[in-house]
Amino acid sequence: MPTLSRRDLLYKCAATGVLLGAAPFGSSFVEALLAAEQAAKAPTPKNELGPFYRRGAPSRATLSAPGDPGMPLIIAGAIYDTSGEIRPDATLEIWQADHLGHYDIEGYKYRAMMMPDGKGAYHVETVMPGHYPDRVAQHVHYLAKAPGCKPLITQLYFATDPVFEGDPDRKFNADPLVLSRELVRPVLLTGDPGSPIAKVTFELCLERA
Repeated sequence: MPTLSRRDLLYKCAATGVLLGAAPFGSSFVEALLAAEQAAKAPTPKNELGPFYRRGAPSRATLSAPGDPGMPLIIAGAIYDTSGEIRPDATLEIWQADHLGHYDIEGYKYRAMMMPDGKGAYHVETVMPGHYPDRVAQHVHYLAKAPGCKPLITQLYFATDPVFEGDPDRKFNADPLVLSRELVRPVLLTGDPGSPIAKVTFELCLERA
């Protein structure tokens, strides 16, 4: 059998329905995945810290509790620096609103601190955040630090968000705080069609100091 390149394999998976999602997947979806990988050595665009950051988040990789309402969401990726080196010595803080758009400002619900594994990879289990009045788009906040690198404050957005009207390439700035299309990532739906799980890949690249 011929050896398939990663690009060919992604195209074949998209064509045969192995990748499932909220909208039909074609070449643009595959190109978005490939472009995200190819951009790994460019620093991840910065974004607002926001008013709801709290120090002292617990060390954990699961933000949601069993039975929490909302669509289950898994975010995974790896942390690099601009030289292309993986950064297992990084620390990562993540926080978000619940499925109704509410932040826990008294405790640490949907807040976590973690370190990547020996390959620089991280994995988060949570629920899809909701919209809230002062922000247009659904989002997850990130604060990443590593020795010898500048701190990175950014946010993750979702291409399936209704605010982008199915066209995040053109309408990513429908939320005025979304300053970069790169922060809007494809969403894969897996699991039982009656209770899907959303999965998102979000690589982080820290700028060296």
